[in-house]
Amino acid sequence: MFVGVTVLLLSWASCALSAQYQERYLDVPVDHFSFSRTNETFKLRFLVVEQFYVKGSPIFFYCGNEADITTFFDNTGFLLEIAPIFNALVVFAEHRYYGLSMPLGARSLSPSEGLRLLTTSQALADFVRLIDHLGGQYFGTMLTNDTFPVVAFGGSYGGMLAAWLRMKYPHVVLGAVASSAPLLQMNNLELCQAFYRSVTESFAANGNCSYPVKLSWAAIRNLSETVQGRRSVSQVFKLCKPLESSEDAGKLIDTLVDIYVNLAMLNYPYPTHFLAPLPANPVKSFCDKLRSFGVVETAVELLQAVSSALEIATNFSGNTQCNNIETTVEQPVDYAWDFQACFELVMPICSSALDMFEPTQWNYSKYAQDCSRKYQVTPYSSNGVLLEHGGRILKYASNIVFSNGLSDPWCSGGVLKNVSDSVVAVLIPQAAHHYDLRAAHPVDSHYVLEARKFHVGQIKKWLNIP
Repeated sequence: MFVGVTVLLLSWASCALSAQYQERYLDVPVDHFSFSRTNETFKLRFLVVEQFYVKGSPIFFYCGNEADITTFFDNTGFLLEIAPIFNALVVFAEHRYYGLSMPLGARSLSPSEGLRLLTTSQALADFVRLIDHLGGQYFGTMLTNDTFPVVAFGGSYGGMLAAWLRMKYPHVVLGAVASSAPLLQMNNLELCQAFYRSVTESFAANGNCSYPVKLSWAAIRNLSETVQGRRSVSQVFKLCKPLESSEDAGKLIDTLVDIYVNLAMLNYPYPTHFLAPLPANPVKSFCDKLRSFGVVETAVELLQAVSSALEIATNFSGNTQCNNIETTVEQPVDYAWDFQACFELVMPICSSALDMFEPTQWNYSKYAQDCSRKYQVTPYSSNGVLLEHGGRILKYASNIVFSNGLSDPWCSGGVLKNVSDSVVAVLIPQAAHHYDLRAAHPVDSHYVLEARKFHVGQIKKWLNIP
């Protein structure tokens, strides 16, 4: 059974690889929800693939995430692979404040005033305006008398947006495929420890290599108490700028934690260049290399083993001379996303002594204070986005597929069981972050193939296609 599915997906993949997009822009309001004498607009970027489209067929609409939209076009081949089946127009919409879609030009990323329009509601309204524009341009007739045949897609934060787009604007999109969308993580203290626990389990499943990682934190902290120790740690991790204080040691630990999270989140069975260049099965690659060092007897030897194993991520190309943990200028993408995480997309994450990370507590008051200090504005209520879009109350929603790879740390905050006949959960064993939306690959598991097949079936149902 699975062989036939594989052949179909690979044939679609050849179409996806040859697909070329057109870059376009649409003038949309800078602020959708207030009056303005100037009716100020900005140019929202979107990518269009027309080569499979037949007039009157559906639009597959990808809801852009927190990065340049070309990043998601290059890593979301599933839409392009199934477009020929539906004769669909494929559109990737950029999220305001990312890539080239800056509402206030050079002022967009300024604290307080510039960032005030970076909200999920504004982003969803951008998408609605774009869909309306596309409907007028491409459809001579509508599927029904009030709805264009549009299906929303998204992965991670984009998956949240796709689900919210269907929930908040059901007259605009017929359905949504929301992959790795951690809706239930929003302001949910019950899931606080779940994320790091999932990362730990990924490493523990590979010869318990979570244990030496757990030991490495104390080794870094203890060695960094002395000048000579900091020098040793700096040399072991090949830091561009040597550690000068225990505070610097904390920055190193934060950097390493982010790397481990990415290894678990992007644990695909083939090499990728999504958020970072990584080998196939990066968690296993790290653990295999770590175990190759055998027994270590000193703290420095432990850190040497860890640092060497981490080179699958820190020096994948083999050309990295040193590792920089000091970012003097924050990247625009990070600055904008941190703002969203501060004031609207609040997702409590903490760790316990059972995890491979140092134990941490969630403190919303401190979190809000740090955010206010950085961005000079008062945070929203941590429940704000839940009230605006429906949040965890999904029984009134319809036509949404929530898919989650069970190896993805974010699956802990995902919708993992069916809510109704039309709001359904797809669980994909051994799959990483929105794996099902990636292009077909010869090593894809039958679980991934079946998930994609299910998505196609649901889309046909929404479009009333036999």
